[in-house]
Amino acid sequence: MIDTKNLTRKFGNLTAVDNVTLHVEKGEVFGFLGPNGAGKTTTVRMLCCLIGKTSGEAKIGDYTIDNENDCLKIRKMVGFLPENVGLYDSLSAYRNLDFYGQLYEVPENKRRENIERLLTLLGIWERREDAVGTFSKGTKQKIAIARALIHDPQVLFLDEPTANLDPEAAKTVRDFILELKKEKRTIFLNTHNLDEAERLCDRIAILKTKLIAVDSPKNLERSLYNRKTIVHLDNVSSLVVAAVQKLNAVKNLRTSDNKLILNIDDPEKDNPEVVRVIVQAGGNIQYVTELRSTLEDVYLKLIREASAQ
Repeated sequence: MIDTKNLTRKFGNLTAVDNVTLHVEKGEVFGFLGPNGAGKTTTVRMLCCLIGKTSGEAKIGDYTIDNENDCLKIRKMVGFLPENVGLYDSLSAYRNLDFYGQLYEVPENKRRENIERLLTLLGIWERREDAVGTFSKGTKQKIAIARALIHDPQVLFLDEPTANLDPEAAKTVRDFILELKKEKRTIFLNTHNLDEAERLCDRIAILKTKLIAVDSPKNLERSLYNRKTIVHLDNVSSLVVAAVQKLNAVKNLRTSDNKLILNIDDPEKDNPEVVRVIVQAGGNIQYVTELRSTLEDVYLKLIREASAQ
């Protein structure tokens, strides 16, 4: 659904986006992570045909971003939530959405249907006639998301959708994104919230002007850090240690207090055998846990390495 090849944008001598090549599947929730100034928003603005590219290629569906006629078609098939919501404070929530629906040439009956559905899903239908200027920041953000969806876009670009929201409003927005995910919409999510990316995204890209890594959160975690199985016992005996060390599945073993800390490539497959061997060696297992790296660990490691180059 989204394809770029060596996509680059320069502002004078500053290279904001440097040769970014990526592919986003139809119906995928794709997370774009990176520090401030990494080029995330610039990339999205190019893909939405809001600014031009310096070089490279990019397509949304069958349309290219450097063809004037295609750009008009792309703008109709995408929805964009910018960092600044940009609503008309003097207009009601309903009239804001109706105005933007008219700009997208959505028929009147369809506009009414979409506005009611979106405001109901976001929990603000009862306040549809209130002026937007009277709403909290979180509620304005919800209306801005509804605006991005008023024309039923195939692709939705969300730039920091939960930034500066209180926990309750942020949860409402995340839940709404999960509902959109069920509709198989393609969602491109810029975020600094790593927990949010891990929960919502099928795959993520880490950007620092250049593309550093692209994969699922789980695969990135596993590729950079070994998974560790922690076996808690009432006592770690030499017989237990010797028995576990003989297992081919155990790549490394160390003890800490009454715990065995094991490097195992495939814990789901090999942990049952480890447990069986420990019990046969006289070990009394209290419980088994897994020590995993987090997406934050991966992100910080990759960004530091990129900064050091």
